[in-house]
Amino acid sequence: MQEDLGWKKRPCRICGRWFTPHPRLKERQKTCADTHCKREWHRKKCAQWNKSNPDYFKSNYLHKKLAPALPFKSRFKSGLPLPFVQEVIGIQHLVIIESLAQHLMRRFQEVFRGKVFAMTRQMGRLPSGGFSRCDRH
Repeated sequence: MQEDLGWKKRPCRICGRWFTPHPRLKERQKTCADTHCKREWHRKKCAQWNKSNPDYFKSNYLHKKLAPALPFKSRFKSGLPLPFVQEVIGIQHLVIIESLAQHLMRRFQEVFRGKVFAMTRQMGRLPSGGFSRCDRH
């Protein structure tokens, strides 16, 4: 029989099943030993952290790209001759411009998706009684 070490059973925050926490984790353990529950809890906590720290990876990305030792490889298919552009305006300016362009493209896509959804929702409705098909008498 299992000894009672004073750790009380508690419900898993994901599946709701009751479990006894591991003695080393004590009150820090939030989920049962199921792998799915652990992964889901980790996913939720990461999403919560990313929501509260939205600029962390953006600034980290720019900081790494602006380092002079790294060769610049564009993720943007602009059609511009990148070696010539780098020579004229410099790698650091090109990285910042590309980052701004990507941010604007994402924002445009978000707004555009919302507009398309609103338009399709309006188009799905039948017209009011003021219109007629003219083939019925």
